[in-house]
Amino acid sequence: MTLDADTCYRALTSRDGRFDGVFFVGVETTGVYCRPICPARTPGRGRCVFFARAAEAERAGFRACFRCRPELAPGLASVDKVSRLAARAAELIDAGYLNEHSVEELAKLLNVTARHLRRCLESELGVAPVELAQTRRLAMAKQLLADSRLPLTQVAFASGFSSVRRFNSAVRERFGRAASELRSETGTSGDGIPLRLDYRPPFDFERSLAFLRARAIPGVERVSDGEYTRSVVVDGKVGVVSVRHHSRRAALVAQVSPSLAPKLMFVAQRLRALFDLNARPEQIARHLSRDRRLAPLVKRYPGLRIVGAFSGYETAVRVILGQQVSVAAATTLSGRLLERFGTESEVGRVFPEPLVLAKASARQVRAVGVTEARAKTLVELSRAVAEGRIDLTAGEPTTLVQELLAVPGIGPWSAHAITLRALCWPDAFPSGDLALRRALGVDSARAAEVRAEGWAPWRAYAAMLLWRASAEGR
Repeated sequence: MTLDADTCYRALTSRDGRFDGVFFVGVETTGVYCRPICPARTPGRGRCVFFARAAEAERAGFRACFRCRPELAPGLASVDKVSRLAARAAELIDAGYLNEHSVEELAKLLNVTARHLRRCLESELGVAPVELAQTRRLAMAKQLLADSRLPLTQVAFASGFSSVRRFNSAVRERFGRAASELRSETGTSGDGIPLRLDYRPPFDFERSLAFLRARAIPGVERVSDGEYTRSVVVDGKVGVVSVRHHSRRAALVAQVSPSLAPKLMFVAQRLRALFDLNARPEQIARHLSRDRRLAPLVKRYPGLRIVGAFSGYETAVRVILGQQVSVAAATTLSGRLLERFGTESEVGRVFPEPLVLAKASARQVRAVGVTEARAKTLVELSRAVAEGRIDLTAGEPTTLVQELLAVPGIGPWSAHAITLRALCWPDAFPSGDLALRRALGVDSARAAEVRAEGWAPWRAYAAMLLWRASAEGR
């Protein structure tokens, strides 16, 4: 992002929530940096320095504000002006990849050299990979110190630090105080670990819940009383996560099982992806409103988001089970699949890992009530994921579509639907979808693609709007 200082200052003076996380402001006289929505008195223009990233502000010597808490700001939107390589690297770093791996291993995963990766992040994000990782660790630590009553040792490891000594040293160096001094007296002390997940308004959370409720896998997911709850398995760590809307802020609040503390950064990143919390709705609405067909829908359904995925593999299986059957039928099949292939745990049955279905025969999978062809598709997809040939977590979207199309039984509609949700890809467009073609008044997928060309790079949101209108008979 190229920062226009005058525009940033106007957003700062108005405390415009649409710019939250888009930039940060450093105040030279205090040495503190803030979000543009900070409730503190607005500093004079001459005292402000603007940064695109929190890590850039910290590199310049500014410390995070304790009032607006920059660590809670929404993150990088998927189509912000950075390369896909920088965005994918940032996603993995946000999820804690460098807590357990080296920069060289990250580069190998992204199919580039470590030198190229460092150069890319320095050029586009203004920081080195290790600096970005340290910023994310400290952001998580600060959030846990303020919002939870976790012992300091647990805070250290949940934040991705390899030792308590390094945690204490980094906290004091960055914030100028000891970790114990950052502890809030108002932090919650319940059974779960609280995570506050801020977003840029508007956000139709109820609509996202309705989507998830209709597709919830029995025994894995549940939506009730304004709350989404699911079982989670991350690298052998099993627990439960629940999410509801914050009572006073533009934020969601998650409660995470303490057993998932070592993977807390990953859980937070996946929840942000599931609810599309890094989206910039004003930018999307402005672009789609240029189209006469979409303009009234944008106005009627403000804050409509992509419903992403906590587990890309789980979602891909769900999409395949939903081929040529109703949503309700696909939900029933998902429940049967869980019963037959799921693993029993202390939180109940959890969804099978790719390796489980990869080792199964098509005949065994057919027993849940799917056709032979569908069973073979599920087995082949599971093998491709288990063997690392398909990446459903941080892959490149257009590449993922092609990889999915290579799996027998996955066509363009399924490939785009999986990519839309698994990667929260804003430009996915399942042009073969019958409801979309009807809404657009066209007879073919190609005609739908031509009609949607002007909506790029936000075609997934256009599809969500058209589906919503179709469901309501508009």
